[in-house]
Amino acid sequence: MTSKTQKINNPLSVHVMAKPSGAICNISCEYCFYLEKEKLYPSVSKSKWKMSDEVLENYVKQYIEAQKVPVVNFAWQGGEPTLLGIDFYKKAVKLQKFYAKGKTITNAFQTNAILIDDKWAEFLKQENFLVGVSIDGPQKLHDRYRVDRGNNPTFEKVIKGLDSIKKFNVEFNTLTVLHRHNADYPEEIYKFLTEDLDSNFMQFIPIVERVSRIERDDKLALVDPDHEEADLTDWSVGSEQYGRFLAKIFDIWVKKDVGKRFVQIFDTTLASWVGNHPGLCIFAETCGDAMIIEHNGDVYSCDHFVYPDYKLGNVKNKSIRDMTDSPEQRKFGMDKKNTLPKYCRECEFKFACNGGCPKQRFITTPDGEPGLNYLCKGYKVFFGHTAPYMKFMANELKNARPPSNIMIKARNISTSNDMYSGAKRNKPCPCGSEKKYKFCHGA
Repeated sequence: MTSKTQKINNPLSVHVMAKPSGAICNISCEYCFYLEKEKLYPSVSKSKWKMSDEVLENYVKQYIEAQKVPVVNFAWQGGEPTLLGIDFYKKAVKLQKFYAKGKTITNAFQTNAILIDDKWAEFLKQENFLVGVSIDGPQKLHDRYRVDRGNNPTFEKVIKGLDSIKKFNVEFNTLTVLHRHNADYPEEIYKFLTEDLDSNFMQFIPIVERVSRIERDDKLALVDPDHEEADLTDWSVGSEQYGRFLAKIFDIWVKKDVGKRFVQIFDTTLASWVGNHPGLCIFAETCGDAMIIEHNGDVYSCDHFVYPDYKLGNVKNKSIRDMTDSPEQRKFGMDKKNTLPKYCRECEFKFACNGGCPKQRFITTPDGEPGLNYLCKGYKVFFGHTAPYMKFMANELKNARPPSNIMIKARNISTSNDMYSGAKRNKPCPCGSEKKYKFCHGA
């Protein structure tokens, strides 16, 4: 058995995102794929959606023990994790320190920031939490879907929470969900995040969900990719729309922000160009090393596969390491590679994409083979558009020079079309969109 195979079958580190409040949230985003997971636990009352002390200790202990690396990263999400109060996380940090056994512990915390005040911010700073703030752009775009349970806007409350985060110098990043109604405003969103919020690290997450045409036994409306009788939700981002969004903010970033502000998908793409692991599960060749633990200790294969068929066990009677190394989870991870269509295997951007997230692989290839990612066209737009720049930055890194040198080159290019000066009007656009050049970057 090769060392590469050993690493795939027995990962040195695993990631188990914690949902200590389950699907309970203080707002009601229409596009949220997670809120309905409450239906998986019909006997749980609203007041009982809280990770018990027993489950918390089992999780912390087992998660640290499962790592064969010196740094252990905890991630807390929801629902809304602040609903459990500061004392819950003080208890978690205390357990982490008790079971660390010489390992370095870090914590990341994803929140809508509505309940964050000075007391919360002081704690997060004291314990060095990295805080991810969910915000979908300026107010008119954010409030389209991110509303409270009374359908009231939440933007001003988020900004108030972010003010406390900044006041105490808590390290933060922003997570922006891209849907059909905000993805046409890349310049406006990027300007807002960088100039108004001073976000130095940004994630742009495409929302793609399908709703079942029939009632399922588990009562869930949003379905996994194997479900055939389903329709795309009207809030799902368009594939090429997503690619155009990324390409546009890249054009802004590459001229003035390289090395100063970081966009997750740009970092992972550059990592692929230099031959490194992308660092993001959706672009890895295999998956299965990023699981999720529910409030009651149930562990599922992935945050996007919280369905009965993907439940691995419970930390009360099975260890996280055993669930990670189980045949079911190893198969789940390897299926991403083994079911990749020929169309993807022969794609010039396979090295950077690897078929994308399995949750979104529900359409067919031009040849009719199943398993193509819904976002394929968008990825081709993005990877194709950025390829000349990525190649330049990768070469700078290989020669021990800063990739930020690309900004000098980019500023001297009046338009992105100049990077495609050899393209023919009636030939396919070099960006990979499958459109003729004259209808794409040559327009």
